[in-house]
Amino acid sequence: MDSTHVSGNGSLNDIALTRMRTAIIRCELPPGSRLKVDSLSKAYGLSSSPIREALNRLAQEGIVQATENRGFWVAPMSVADFQDITRMRSLLEPEALRDAIEHGDEEWEIAVLTAFHRLSLAEKKLGTGPVALDDGWAERHRAFHMALFSATPSALLLGMVESLFDRAERYRRFSALHRTEERHKGSEHEALMKAALDRDADKATKLLRSHIGGTLASVAAALQRQQATIQ
Repeated sequence: MDSTHVSGNGSLNDIALTRMRTAIIRCELPPGSRLKVDSLSKAYGLSSSPIREALNRLAQEGIVQATENRGFWVAPMSVADFQDITRMRSLLEPEALRDAIEHGDEEWEIAVLTAFHRLSLAEKKLGTGPVALDDGWAERHRAFHMALFSATPSALLLGMVESLFDRAERYRRFSALHRTEERHKGSEHEALMKAALDRDADKATKLLRSHIGGTLASVAAALQRQQATIQ
């Protein structure tokens, strides 16, 4: 097998992985829905091999469930699962942020400032609209948080933080679809950014834990409302 063929397969696997992860996080593929390899192959115009590889990767990430005899499903949502994700984020993200504040250089500061500025511009353009469901805002929101952590010397820690953030993002999207009040977090992001750049690790990590925990009540309420409509 030549290297070009391997590279091509790798690219197709990455395309399938990115598109399906995005669709699941945005709740375009709803929680609990069956993921049929043939249907996904037709929808994405890809063969079954990269689709199956992507599904297995997403199962490892926790947003897809795989069973030996029944195939693949979008992982269901529950208050208990989100509480667990929130707890793990509250443990790992402050550690990554403390690392970044200690090791971050001028380039890190510029990256954080730039990411915050881009996020602020997106929020201004949206005004009082539903920022949580805007794809552009969501991308910049993730980029800001990842910029904060980017100076940690631990690639393993950063990878775990990214995975948990994406799992939480699926719940945030779901909550935004079902809640009645919009939570604007611009002031929280600004305070977090300033504390990080001031190298005040204690203040920054305290603000971050509060920021992470802020969505717990709204997500729980959205899940309970959705469950009530099913019963």
